[in-house]
Amino acid sequence: MLRYIEEQFAGQRAKLRVVTEMLRLGLRVDSEGNLFCGNIGIAPAKMARALSVDRRVVIETAREIAATDGLFRIFSDLQPTANVSKAAKLLGQDVIEIDADPKSVGVVAAVSGVLAKHNVKIRQIIADDPELYPEPKMHIVVDGKLSQKAASALRSLGLQSVSFK
Repeated sequence: MLRYIEEQFAGQRAKLRVVTEMLRLGLRVDSEGNLFCGNIGIAPAKMARALSVDRRVVIETAREIAATDGLFRIFSDLQPTANVSKAAKLLGQDVIEIDADPKSVGVVAAVSGVLAKHNVKIRQIIADDPELYPEPKMHIVVDGKLSQKAASALRSLGLQSVSFK
């Protein structure tokens, strides 16, 4: 998918920056080229300021997405997702942060299997897309405090890095 998007905005670095951030945040575009986070309208000027680009770049990018069938099919259905990993401690939850080879298969299955074996309830799993994030991580929010046995079992999986927040 990202390759298709990069091809559509080849040679247009500022527009590619806008599109990449839209993907990261789950911002959608309607048929008129308006930007939304869920059902809340996003002002192009504010997005432009945050990305250090001219507001016209944001407007042109959104309109180009609306006018290009393949892009519109992608960006009209995006949805923002709440990532509670940074607030988890305040909610009485622990967070497991995992670095693994983005090309490896079965990481989520292995980790969730270990957690299930130790009766740990998973509240949320968010894995960064390696095409959008240069150093992708997976964050797993679990109910309550993670036991030492579960933590040791996770460390024994042979992943690049397992840390607890």
